[in-house]
Amino acid sequence: MKLTQLFSSYELLVDKADRTFREMQQEYGEFVKCERHCSDCCHAVFGLFIIEAAYLKQNFDQLGKEAIKAAFLRCNEADRALKQLEKMLLAYRDDPKMQSYTMARERIRCPLLDDNLDCILHSFRPITCRVYGIPTKIQGKARACGKSGFKKGVNYPTFDLDGVYRDLYDLSKELLENSGIVDLEKASLLVSVSKTISTPFDILINEIFA
Repeated sequence: MKLTQLFSSYELLVDKADRTFREMQQEYGEFVKCERHCSDCCHAVFGLFIIEAAYLKQNFDQLGKEAIKAAFLRCNEADRALKQLEKMLLAYRDDPKMQSYTMARERIRCPLLDDNLDCILHSFRPITCRVYGIPTKIQGKARACGKSGFKKGVNYPTFDLDGVYRDLYDLSKELLENSGIVDLEKASLLVSVSKTISTPFDILINEIFA
């Protein structure tokens, strides 16, 4: 499957996420607190499947020079913070629960968030960002943004991020196969936003996935 076809399949997942968010907003509007300049999700630590990274990188490269230059400076800040986080996680390598707790509490600014608290690639943002403000199912558990009005112990419809991650994994396997990568299990590897936008895609493939 060609890259354009893979991107079309990815965009179907994006449409599904957006549609679910709209439906939740219509039914539980008083609980969904997402609005412009609310950047809680823009400081959460998460990684991108390679299909998401490729899609994000293609659209990032279409931005103006000044926007790209500013984003690269923010990448440097994010990378330094991520290295510090890695050191902290190493200290808890025998305690998975503490590692998860540390990851959840860490606040690292996404390099796509500009000084006006706007996402410079909002229309092309990852699926995780699109559904952050509604209840999601991750590793079988329901989770919701701490700033939302959704209450613990109450059953709400959830967006199945686990299922979407499986689909992203499958699309990533196809992308790697098309790129000549032999070890397709590397499709499970996640890439930071800073690494994604600051590295030419062919180098990213060769450095991490080859």
